[in-house]
Amino acid sequence: MDVLLAEANVDYKVVFPMEEINEDFEKADMAIVIGANDTVNPDAMENPKSIIAGMPVCHVWKAKMSVVLKRGAGKGYAKIENLLFYKDNNRMLYGSAD
Repeated sequence: MDVLLAEANVDYKVVFPMEEINEDFEKADMAIVIGANDTVNPDAMENPKSIIAGMPVCHVWKAKMSVVLKRGAGKGYAKIENLLFYKDNNRMLYGSAD
């Protein structure tokens, strides 16, 4: 993920380590996800047989509500469905920034 942040010229001073920010999602009213896929997939934590099992992910599904902004519901790099997209407390907003 650091490579992606560097490519987007994100100042590291405003980025929290995943281990720290994950503790805050349970207290959050909303988590907004922009364009991410595997890095927010709860399958990594909930399914020990998943190919992404144990991969560090942001626990956005623990917020009261999550909203994912994407161009479509396609699979990520791991080529698996993202179970976040189907959680009751998640909404999908499809569109393009073009």
